[in-house]
Amino acid sequence: VGARWLSYMSGALETSAWVQLDALASALCLFYLDTGRYPTTSEGLGALVTRVPNVDRWSGPYLSQNTVPIDPWGNGYEYRSPGETGPYEIISLGADGRKGGSGDDQDIKSK
Repeated sequence: VGARWLSYMSGALETSAWVQLDALASALCLFYLDTGRYPTTSEGLGALVTRVPNVDRWSGPYLSQNTVPIDPWGNGYEYRSPGETGPYEIISLGADGRKGGSGDDQDIKSK
């Protein structure tokens, strides 16, 4: 029973991370529609809940909870703009909180 529960929890945490990544991506799209750009890397995901100086037309907060969520393993999401394959990238470093890894430690990146 214990091994099965751990397997279920592992999958649930990964699913939760994907749901949060989707919510953050939606908020970033709203930010973009209002301001004409995505937050810079230095502004980070905090720009979704707190007005960034010198940004016209900001009409947030863009997240319903008014705070940037942490990933299911208790770590902050990494944000880069531009990303490796798109205008931005959001990353959860998985259970170990470090780059790379496999299984539960595998990084989860926005699409």
